[in-house]
Amino acid sequence: MGTHRNGYKKETFILSVDVGTTSIRCHVYDKEAKIRGTCTTKVSLLYPEPGRVEMDPAELWQSFVTVVKGAVQDSGCHIGQMEAIGISTQRATFTTWERKTGRPFHNFISWQDLRAAELVKSWNQSCTMKLRKAVDENNCCLGTIDTWLLYKLTKGSVHATDYSNASTTGIFDSYQMCWSGFLCSLLSLPLSILPKVHNTSHNFGSSDPSIFGVAIPIMTVMADQQAAMFGECCFDIGDVKITMGTGTFMDINTGSKPHTSVAGLYPLIGWKIGHNVVYLAEGNAADTGTAIKWAQELELFTDVCETEAMATSVKDSDGVCFVPSFSGLQAPLNDPRACASFMGLKPSTSKNHLVRAILESVAFRNKQLYDVMRRETHIPISKIRADGGVCTNDFVMQLTADLVGRKIARPCHFDMSALGAAFMAGLGIGFWNSQEELKMLHSTDRVFLPQNGTQGDAKYRPIIQSWERALQRSMNWYGKCE
Repeated sequence: MGTHRNGYKKETFILSVDVGTTSIRCHVYDKEAKIRGTCTTKVSLLYPEPGRVEMDPAELWQSFVTVVKGAVQDSGCHIGQMEAIGISTQRATFTTWERKTGRPFHNFISWQDLRAAELVKSWNQSCTMKLRKAVDENNCCLGTIDTWLLYKLTKGSVHATDYSNASTTGIFDSYQMCWSGFLCSLLSLPLSILPKVHNTSHNFGSSDPSIFGVAIPIMTVMADQQAAMFGECCFDIGDVKITMGTGTFMDINTGSKPHTSVAGLYPLIGWKIGHNVVYLAEGNAADTGTAIKWAQELELFTDVCETEAMATSVKDSDGVCFVPSFSGLQAPLNDPRACASFMGLKPSTSKNHLVRAILESVAFRNKQLYDVMRRETHIPISKIRADGGVCTNDFVMQLTADLVGRKIARPCHFDMSALGAAFMAGLGIGFWNSQEELKMLHSTDRVFLPQNGTQGDAKYRPIIQSWERALQRSMNWYGKCE
């Protein structure tokens, strides 16, 4: 695509930024959805007390600006060639700030933070009085990361979010498509401090020229898992996406109707384009990459690439079971007081057995979530696609395919959240013209087929049963969530 935008009659590109839990990445995408430039920086997490996880808003903003400039520089292009920007962010991480000055009242409270386990007794105590005063003076904004970035990019002129992000906050009514007055009243949250909710494909305004040198249209903000679903081109009912990163997130496209769950699946808004709303049902396991990183820090291995060979060097885990619950257990057990644990250790247990048990636990949780999803939604599965850093592990991918009895496709590139935000932004400005065109751009690295039909599941059935007993013994370990 060639335009005369900002005086540059050259090839143009889409910028996409993904603000994750452990890193912030920016990619420059061309018309073929190839990455022409990239820049990454780590997210600094703060742990002021046990169970509390925070981020510095000012540092996050500076990191955002840095990766955008770095990706453009890496691409060898000029910032004026950037047609639009799309933003994907981790979900349900929030802060509050002064509407007039943009000064935060407190750090971002991360989605991993456990203080809500005590029924949200209060906001940050040191800020409560200042917050109340600001609310009374209509000088308080509350928002998730996307809302904060929009505010900063537009120099305070935009206080908004999209439906995908709003639906993950727990205070948005995905059935009525509005903030829940009842829930906000219950939590003493005045509706006046909440952002306006727009379509996912929407012109949110442009970045102030003082930030990047030119004004860049902001054509989407999108929750990361919904963005990954869009990047995987899971546009049809029954399409399933498994993202294995810091945690595992399994989503199924339920079409135009939200799913009401009893086992803990979340009814989410995937995206809203025009008048069309696509809903997802989501199950998650919080500790996937977290458990692997923890094992690395314990020096069970030096490089993550070693884990597959270590797991396959032994025929089984020697009866060892690993429960991946540093942040409790999610659907279908839903126990925030569960502990992480190894069970079945014996003198013959080696590092290889421990590593295999950890990798098996990832696949076992995938199997759990898949079974709940099938049982609850009654939607025929059309295809399964996997992404995220852990999907590079062939052992986990093959075992998951064996256990669910379905083929699973792995893409050539794993930053699906960034690609999804790029796709959404590009559609909004006509850089790409249709979802069918996007499907043609999707590329697959490898397809994992279930081996031996359903026998893979049968082989592992007694092992999974032992693992499920380990889950039960890890539950309700902590008497009280601090």
